[in-house]
Amino acid sequence: MTKPSAPRAPKIPTIRSFHGREFVDDYEWMRDKDKALEFLNASNTHAEESMAHLGTLSQNLYDEVLSRIHETDMSLPSRGRGYWYFFRIEKGENYGRICRVPAGEGWIPPQVQRDSALPGEQVIFDLEKESEGQEFFSLGAAAVTDSGRYLAYSLDVEGNERYTLRIRDLSTGEDLDDVLENISSGCTWVGEEYIFYETVDDAWRPDSVWRHRVGTPRSEDVRVFHEPDERFWVGIGLSVSDKYLLIGCSSKVTSEYYYLPADDPEGEFRLIREREEGVDYDLTHAVVGGEDMWIVTHNKLSPNYSCGLSPVGKPLDLGEELMAHSDEARITGAAAYRDFLLLGRMENGLAKSYVKRGEGDWELLHIGDEELSSTSISGGSLWEAPVFRAYYTTYTNTPAIYAVDVKTDEKTLLKQEKVRGGYDPSQYESRRLWVPTPDGKKIPVSIVQRRDLDPDVPHPTHMTGYGAYEVSSGPAFSSARVSLLDRGIRFVEVHVRGGGEMGRLWYDNGKGLNKKHTFEDFITVADYLIDHGYTTPAMLGASGGSAGGLLMGAVANMGGDRFKAIRADVPFVDPLTSMLKPELPLTVTEWDEWGDPYHEADVYDYMASYAPYENVEAKPYPNILATTSLNDTRVLYVEPAKWIAKLREVATAGEFLLRTEMVAGHGGVSGRYDAIRRSREDAAWLVNQITGLTK
Repeated sequence: MTKPSAPRAPKIPTIRSFHGREFVDDYEWMRDKDKALEFLNASNTHAEESMAHLGTLSQNLYDEVLSRIHETDMSLPSRGRGYWYFFRIEKGENYGRICRVPAGEGWIPPQVQRDSALPGEQVIFDLEKESEGQEFFSLGAAAVTDSGRYLAYSLDVEGNERYTLRIRDLSTGEDLDDVLENISSGCTWVGEEYIFYETVDDAWRPDSVWRHRVGTPRSEDVRVFHEPDERFWVGIGLSVSDKYLLIGCSSKVTSEYYYLPADDPEGEFRLIREREEGVDYDLTHAVVGGEDMWIVTHNKLSPNYSCGLSPVGKPLDLGEELMAHSDEARITGAAAYRDFLLLGRMENGLAKSYVKRGEGDWELLHIGDEELSSTSISGGSLWEAPVFRAYYTTYTNTPAIYAVDVKTDEKTLLKQEKVRGGYDPSQYESRRLWVPTPDGKKIPVSIVQRRDLDPDVPHPTHMTGYGAYEVSSGPAFSSARVSLLDRGIRFVEVHVRGGGEMGRLWYDNGKGLNKKHTFEDFITVADYLIDHGYTTPAMLGASGGSAGGLLMGAVANMGGDRFKAIRADVPFVDPLTSMLKPELPLTVTEWDEWGDPYHEADVYDYMASYAPYENVEAKPYPNILATTSLNDTRVLYVEPAKWIAKLREVATAGEFLLRTEMVAGHGGVSGRYDAIRRSREDAAWLVNQITGLTK
């Protein structure tokens, strides 16, 4: 089969000059959407033609996904005041609906019932109906007042994360006259009369908090807080106790909080602790010994965080009365309820959860015995809850959700989905490797495969990674992954530096002027897999999205000869150009993550040494599929577009495909079936690359 020729973009040089360094950028002109459309459309056509032979494989993968899931489904209900709330979707629907039923005295939710309505079931928001006529549809807020009368909901119908909020009277089904446009996605009710919400600045940064009184025009809304520092994002929420409103201002490394008694919504917010550069803290309200207290998790004493108590209304004490810091485990957060406290930690690359009942000690929650598993817990939204929910997840089985009685420790299994189509988890296995690095670290690597895979011969292998923002990837089941495993593919998740799996220092060692460790770790693991006979370069593929797409782009430059193919989804592959444009969405807030090349020459030089677009060379590359969305505000379409254009121009070998969604945002298309189909088309490309299969 003769492959269609890839469209080339015209070269229109522009010169970038910073710190005495010059860079000639031949494709920066594509930042103009109108001018870029011809190249994007031509690349879409080229990708469609190049992937046409994969129609059977992608259709089979799509059908297999649908065969394993319940297309008609109902979520596990969550308790609100007076109601159990849940989500219901029917076969053939893309969006479904939010429903509720009256709640009695018990705390065990109604049993999931897919094929018929629960007694007293009420649809409070029909996403399927609301989405009619929209090419893109995303629900942001869906917040109900305690009485259950009013629903505040926000919608984005373009993919640019600019939402419009409305209020629906659920007793009549009619919307009120209140319309709040161009807001951030969320909102917080205080009683039945007030809504607090955030708006964004020109760089899409949530910078202001507003108070809206139901039934009044927006022109009368009061801005109760504004954050001028472009590094900081602003958010507002209500404590689980419903006693305090909290405004949080956070950069990547520093935070600051303000509070206001919720019974005085028109009052003035009070500062809890003035920001201190490099000190990150988070807090929640608790009542201890009859006294209002803040439970604070913070990094003042240790990079792996401590957890302490501090009285409300007094200077915040950053101590560690509740959980001392550890060099081995990172405290990730705490939550307080009337009768218990919850705390999460990352330990040896896995999420663990602890509960503290009254004056008792912290107790590790134990659910299952599988080596690669994670446990998370939530008390829900009600302060007086006598139970909490525990979520136990692994790579090879669906999540198990339990209700745990705080007094008796009795565990009630609420839901563990069975995979349809005869899936047998015993036929699959997951295990952990620890791969040494040249600088003396050990990289945790998770491997998932069929048990009957012959260990003595190499197999097609799909590597993936992320490595940014201290995000921890870990055990999670995927019914779509089963199709790959059943085709003899080994799945490998690499927990590279820049993530949070091994504590805060693991993150710090893969950001800023240490960023190259992220890429080097991934390549080190690829070499290990090849050297130890797990796979070969002809059978090795990789994928990553967003910041993980940056990882893919850097790896293609630094170690592309290890891979047959790389898929990069909404990839951040032109980071230096973006970080040199403070006017772009997110740029200033991202300087704490990547460094500030705009002001600092050493950061400029370091980023220039690894930025994927900057470093495309005249050499063979793996085959690459890049995906993007025209309305993405997080990673602009221009980054993968420029990258693919330059690869087509400079590389001496390799196929370079670009697929652009014309009405979508950072998460791609919005409809359930469209999203599954698109993802399986992209998956089919990588499967074909490393296995040669076409069905």
